[in-house]
Amino acid sequence: MSADIERLTADNPGPMTLEGTNTYLVGRDPAVVIDPGPDDEAHLEAIRRAAEERGGIGQVLLTHDDVDHLAGVEPLGIEPTRPSDGDVVAGLTAIATPGHAAEHLCFLLPDGDDRFACFSGDLILGEGSTIVGPRRLGGSLADYMRSLERLRTFDLTVLYPGHGPEVHDPAAKIDEYIEHRLMRERRLVAALDRGERSRAALLDEVWDDVPEVLRPAAALAMEAHLEKLQEEGRLPSGLKD
Repeated sequence: MSADIERLTADNPGPMTLEGTNTYLVGRDPAVVIDPGPDDEAHLEAIRRAAEERGGIGQVLLTHDDVDHLAGVEPLGIEPTRPSDGDVVAGLTAIATPGHAAEHLCFLLPDGDDRFACFSGDLILGEGSTIVGPRRLGGSLADYMRSLERLRTFDLTVLYPGHGPEVHDPAAKIDEYIEHRLMRERRLVAALDRGERSRAALLDEVWDDVPEVLRPAAALAMEAHLEKLQEEGRLPSGLKD
């Protein structure tokens, strides 16, 4: 990890957060804090200590408003900066990347000529895949796929994700993420074309590799896939529970 970037991982492990939520401190005099994480005093104290060594906290940025990224903001006592797409804050360029959440942003940090390190939040994780729910929950698979494609247009050197370790081959990881969603879509469309209309049966067939603890999340992912097919005019009628 670059000497100007420090990662602190909160002690909130779980199926969705992996070993915990990552907070990043970027730069010095003062530092930028990306995703303060949960309202956990030990984690917040670690942020304060690390920031003090870097000349204090100048800006707080959020990739999105999930509670495990946002809840630490208020205890830190620093109002987050809310940039729009293309805005530059302390050398970091905000890129709108909706899909996991409607307000999701990634932040690009120059890392050589026309190359960038990327703080990817929950758009791309260091391990496994992220949850993309339907629009009623603030997600959108169609938006998510467009966000991945947009991120692929940048020459990225490394991804600093919201959960999990750094990714040192960003192009391959983005391709992997795109193919993973397309694989699910192909299997779902094949089952629908065969005449399957039971949502439970579709979930069992297409998400057969998902552990039981993640089955509710898989059901949301399937809803997002069905929603995308409907928006594209590709969803047959007659679906049932």
